[in-house]
Amino acid sequence: MHHNLIAGYHPEAAQTIPRQEALKPVYLLMTRPRAASERFVAQLSTDTQHRLEPILTPLLDIRAMSGGVDIGDARGLIFTSSNGVAAAARVLGARDLPCYCVGQATKAAAARQGWVATMAGESAEALIAGLLKLRPQGPLLHLRGESSVGNVAQALTQLGLTSREQVVYRQDLLPFTDQALAAFEGSKPIIAPLFSPRTARQFADLAPNASALWLAAMSDAVSNPLISLGARALTVAKRPDTDAMATAVEKLVKQALRVEGGPDAH
Repeated sequence: MHHNLIAGYHPEAAQTIPRQEALKPVYLLMTRPRAASERFVAQLSTDTQHRLEPILTPLLDIRAMSGGVDIGDARGLIFTSSNGVAAAARVLGARDLPCYCVGQATKAAAARQGWVATMAGESAEALIAGLLKLRPQGPLLHLRGESSVGNVAQALTQLGLTSREQVVYRQDLLPFTDQALAAFEGSKPIIAPLFSPRTARQFADLAPNASALWLAAMSDAVSNPLISLGARALTVAKRPDTDAMATAVEKLVKQALRVEGGPDAH
């Protein structure tokens, strides 16, 4: 079933890369968890997908924390990622509290789980500003990952909107897969979209060389750890969402093909 979403993906890929290189002119290195990576590739245009050989190499392993969620006196929930939504949905039966989300993807994930969801901003900073304008009834409860940016609950409380937080999932770092490492040893361009600062730092620490890398970062905070790599290109999406990242990847594919001057460069 998964193979239909990402054409050409094979679990034995380290052995098949030489054959794949002849079929697809560009690698697409996907560092998100598998389901999120497959959704992202499906967003790309058919024309772009025909030029890409996706390689799934998640750099984070998302694990829900044991135990339940202490709702207490919370009158609303805050989600800053779809991972937080998924972890909370596993342990919370009720969907009676409104929730306030970062980005349309997180809002959509919360809505699919049955919450009445509001997109309050496209980043943690924008969420804080949005909630201060909305002034929902508090206290609010931020359900987040073990590694998080923005200190959302603390900032909101200091600004007069009482909030607290609870860690509901952890993000363990992972190494590159054998297939990803083999791609770095090949000769064709590698497009790599990076979606979080922590993933970007792990990517920068692990990348064996940057001579073939064309990078897309979801925000300036994501791009910062990547600057020192010296990749062929590093572009920041116009907005911190997957649609803008898909656009950035499609542009990088065209640029890489033009530079390489291959048969698909048009």
